[in-house]
Amino acid sequence: MERDDISIQSEGETLLAVLDEGGSELLVFNDDYHTFDFVIECLQMICKLNKQQAVTCTNIIHYKGLCVVKHGSYDELKQMCSMLLQQGLKAEVR
Repeated sequence: MERDDISIQSEGETLLAVLDEGGSELLVFNDDYHTFDFVIECLQMICKLNKQQAVTCTNIIHYKGLCVVKHGSYDELKQMCSMLLQQGLKAEVR
């Protein structure tokens, strides 16, 4: 098995694990209004990400336009999404 095959298999196994945990994801979208520091702070406080995770997600949001910042149950993520929306961020649960 080649290295690429292993990474694909690992990604698939990760996806299956996520679906078993509830299957929903919290997405945060880029905007032109909020600073990096503000988004990082929100992701740490609301989504319980550590500093490095929040920085990484914020960079992905900025450069790709969106990022899945959390996986879990719909109810848990919906509550986080509402809090992010109250802070003026663009977010949704899928």
